[in-house]
Amino acid sequence: MPQTSPAGNPQPLAAKAADTTRENPWPLRLLAENIRRYVDRMSEMWVEGQVVEYRPRPGTKMAYFVLRDLQADMSMRVSTFAGVMEAVGPGFEEGARVVARIKPNFWERTGSLDLRAKEIHLQGIGDLLARVEELRRRLAAEGIFDEDRKKPLPFLPRIVGLVCGRNAKAKEDVMVNAAARWPGVRFEVREVAVQGNAAVPQVCGAVEELDAMSGVDVIVVTRGGGAVEDLLPFSDERMVRVVAAARTPVVSAIGHESDAPLLDLVADHRASTPTDAARRVVPDLAQELEGLTRATQSMRSRIATRLAQEEHALELLTSRPVLLQPSAVLEGHFSVLDAHMASLRRAVERTLEREGALLAHASTTLKALSPQATLERGYSLLRTPSGALVRSAEEVKKGDLLEGVLARGRLVAQVVGATKPPAP
Repeated sequence: MPQTSPAGNPQPLAAKAADTTRENPWPLRLLAENIRRYVDRMSEMWVEGQVVEYRPRPGTKMAYFVLRDLQADMSMRVSTFAGVMEAVGPGFEEGARVVARIKPNFWERTGSLDLRAKEIHLQGIGDLLARVEELRRRLAAEGIFDEDRKKPLPFLPRIVGLVCGRNAKAKEDVMVNAAARWPGVRFEVREVAVQGNAAVPQVCGAVEELDAMSGVDVIVVTRGGGAVEDLLPFSDERMVRVVAAARTPVVSAIGHESDAPLLDLVADHRASTPTDAARRVVPDLAQELEGLTRATQSMRSRIATRLAQEEHALELLTSRPVLLQPSAVLEGHFSVLDAHMASLRRAVERTLEREGALLAHASTTLKALSPQATLERGYSLLRTPSGALVRSAEEVKKGDLLEGVLARGRLVAQVVGATKPPAP
């Protein structure tokens, strides 16, 4: 059924865009539909451009970026599946140059045209950066970038080896700033090619030569900023391995802060600029003198404080009574000793009194029970000439001589008669 014109006009719509008139225009939806049909009939094609406005979104199914023409100021939005992006590999970022197999899409509702990428490949510098990234991963797996391999910088090098471009500003930056910090600094300079095909062998040769010199304590490899492709020699595997094998600490000062060649990763220290390299390899004489002055003042202050503390402690010790009157510490002990002595005397006296009383009592008892006491009462003892005591009249006979023992003195008596004791 033929389409009719809007506003109730029974006139059929023009079959071709060239047949439309002011009185018989196309509705906008018909134009959009015809554009979509035309775009759908377009074949897949390869296009070239530069990536802009790319923001990676890990975990999403789709990726979006804007592809800009390399010469004209125009760009188009591109969408693709996450799998296509993974196949591109490292190096796909804003500024990368790519070729992509695309299919145009026209969206009728919004009237917008975009591109669906089926395949993407890095070109030119992007491809080189991808290879550099692959080399970085491989060398990192070997451990060549590990921190425990890096050597510390000397505090004050005898000679600073400097590898730089011929008559380069980076050379002046390093030498002038280093001399401003430490006027006596000495340099052994090797001017070489720092870009192009000759850069890698010349830089490697200079590093190996300086590393073999006994007086060189640190080596600075430097050049100013430049395009990404100009800095690619400093990501060459040969140069990376030469620096890794160097016994002398190496400082990398390549390009600007944002530049990151592989030499920065393998070097023992990375400087953001040539001027920063000068600050790293030599100390600042003014700062060291200031630090020495502060340290001297601090030591003097600490010694004075310590002496004052010890003097105060000594004064406290000498002001104590025990040091003012050394015998004072014994006075208390003397008092205790006197008290113990008095107590001991009293105890001994009491013991003697008690034992004396017991002895007197025992003596009295002994005297009362002794033969002498019996004799004192008027009794006497009779002994035979042999010394035996006479206890019974039966033990003597008439005419026997006996010794009489009296309370005072002795006598000799002769038995003139004896009376036998009665029978029991």
